[in-house]
Amino acid sequence: MTRLSPRAALHRAAGSLAAAGLLAVAPFAGAAAPAHAAGPPVFELGGPPETGLHPYRADGRPEPSTVGITLDDPSTGEGSGFEGAFTLTFDLSGVAGVAEVAFAGGAGPECEVTGATAVCAGRGVRPGAQPAADLLVTAAAGSEAGDSGTITVTGEAEGAAFTPFTTRVTVGGPDLVMEELPFRTELTPGDRQQAPITFANRGTRDADGVLLTLRYTRGLDIPQRYANCRYSEDDPDLPDLGWTTARCSVEGAFEAGATYTLATPLTIEATDRAFHDTFLYRVEEGAAAGPAAHGEHGDGDVLKAVPVRDAKNRAAVRNTDLTPHDNQREADFRTENTADFAAYGDRVSGARGSTVTAALGFRNEGPAWIGRLRSGEDVAVVDVTVPRGASVVAKPDRCRAVTADGGYREDRTGPAPRYLCPTSTTVRDGEGLDLSFELRIDEVLAGAEGEITVRGASPGNPALPFDPAPANNTARLVLNPEDGGSGGTGGPSTPPASAPSPDGGPPTASGPPTSSTSGGGAAGGSGTGGGLASTGSVALTVSGATAVSLVTGLTLVAAARRRAGRHA
Repeated sequence: MTRLSPRAALHRAAGSLAAAGLLAVAPFAGAAAPAHAAGPPVFELGGPPETGLHPYRADGRPEPSTVGITLDDPSTGEGSGFEGAFTLTFDLSGVAGVAEVAFAGGAGPECEVTGATAVCAGRGVRPGAQPAADLLVTAAAGSEAGDSGTITVTGEAEGAAFTPFTTRVTVGGPDLVMEELPFRTELTPGDRQQAPITFANRGTRDADGVLLTLRYTRGLDIPQRYANCRYSEDDPDLPDLGWTTARCSVEGAFEAGATYTLATPLTIEATDRAFHDTFLYRVEEGAAAGPAAHGEHGDGDVLKAVPVRDAKNRAAVRNTDLTPHDNQREADFRTENTADFAAYGDRVSGARGSTVTAALGFRNEGPAWIGRLRSGEDVAVVDVTVPRGASVVAKPDRCRAVTADGGYREDRTGPAPRYLCPTSTTVRDGEGLDLSFELRIDEVLAGAEGEITVRGASPGNPALPFDPAPANNTARLVLNPEDGGSGGTGGPSTPPASAPSPDGGPPTASGPPTSSTSGGGAAGGSGTGGGLASTGSVALTVSGATAVSLVTGLTLVAAARRRAGRHA
């Protein structure tokens, strides 16, 4: 009998991907649905197009595979989402004799079961993709390798429509398992070590080609550039995080029960800018599908994988598991290195009642880049104290008003004596954070000074442990300087050569920012220094045809949301 129970988490928020390590997500498929227009909203049902099942075990201990069903509202803007009640209907008649199905989350009142059909109730659809249900699917007694069937999901709601979705489950299949490499993880710049990537097929059938995905952060390098790999930096699905990605199509039949290694090991190098870095390596079936469209081919030899002949010389692999969760491994490296964060300020002048623009921030003079990819926390914060006699009338969105002693301020919109402006999870070498503040001159006080300090994100631990030159972490913001001059004050207050563009976009190469005086203020933008935009979503597309995603479970989405709430 098919076992059915509802998923208690039908209302989970879209994109909640915080998890330790890395989570491999199966490809989502579903018919495209138009955005909301004049008429009822149309929502997409989706999930993996096909899932392999462990063969039936005679000892009666089932090994389930998870089929994640998703619900997507593709519309954005005002009027998107849906607040009404809806039902999802799961037709399991197509897997009779092939598979047994249960819903993760246990039994409950939200599902009504009739034969091989379950109707589950929910309420509310948020904009974007969100989990709807996780089906736990096991091979049925009497099933054989190669048996296959389908599960169809439909939806219904008053005032909304749903595109149906069908997924296929098949008993047996390849099970590619990536072995973990014994890397040295404490390094110095220039260190190199080999990476003899090795994987096994512990499934019930051969794999028709494989796709190797190698992803490494800014401080690492793989000097080889193979002809059957596509290389891309700053993956469009992971902007501003400094990743390089290589997607390598390796053709051939990779036999069930066999183990393979690279014909020539890769070389992993800690570069001059290395600090805290991560290397991810993943294998999956489907070399024929090829790498994703973006990226450039290497100009070197063809990357090949060969069978391991001597089983004594290879590491043990995990047991058979027809899921993607053992296809990927990761290694974290710590390199003995430093990064010099240098603050810069401004000197501006204006008459009483006028509004002036001050450009301030900091630069990472290197040599290392700094990333907090594991924790998802801000690398640093720019602490701005406003000079006496002036009021802030416009500021960058990332900056939060606080009291003079740095405490919580109830008034988030009126002028404040002090502002805290966080970075994001990464600060690249040679880049930083550029900020533009609009200040109204309330009283002309010659030489009134404010302070700009780049420090640790925690007020209780303001030190930057990687910074060998803390003296230049502080600069000055001077109003109506007594010498009447403008521009940089010299020393730590000198603005960088790459200044924020007037519209708050990427830095320009036109020289230091200049002070300005105007009759009124506009909302200030924030230059990103090229690498400090909001982290946003971190879904990583691996190949266009398979659409298999790697999702960095480095709590980036959760951290981005924490920052959004904290700085609102």
